[in-house]
Amino acid sequence: MSDSETPTPAPTPAPTPAPAPSGSITEDQVKLALRRVKDPELNLNILDLGLIYGIAVEGNDVKIDMSLTSPGCPSGPEIMTDAENQLKAMEGIGTVSMNLVWSPPWTPDRIEPRVRAYLGF
Repeated sequence: MSDSETPTPAPTPAPTPAPAPSGSITEDQVKLALRRVKDPELNLNILDLGLIYGIAVEGNDVKIDMSLTSPGCPSGPEIMTDAENQLKAMEGIGTVSMNLVWSPPWTPDRIEPRVRAYLGF
């Protein structure tokens, strides 16, 4: 290489999310995974729909309390299985516990306000 040529710099790797302290799962990571789960009838993610009632993270173990839009929701098993699979696919995840709750009953008021406005509620 002559003095007039400069070496091409190596590409900078894309930043990766910072790992959680001591390798534990964070609530934000859980929410990100749950946002990938959509109600197939409404095509909206279950977090924005307000179907997630509670997220408890203890180390690498996650417990989810969730509901469905109605007790007779035909997509209920599919949604619950998809949510569990998305969580189990997370790197470093421990046990995943899905708890279906009916109290309080789900209503459209639980939908994220910006999504509710978009839907015209």
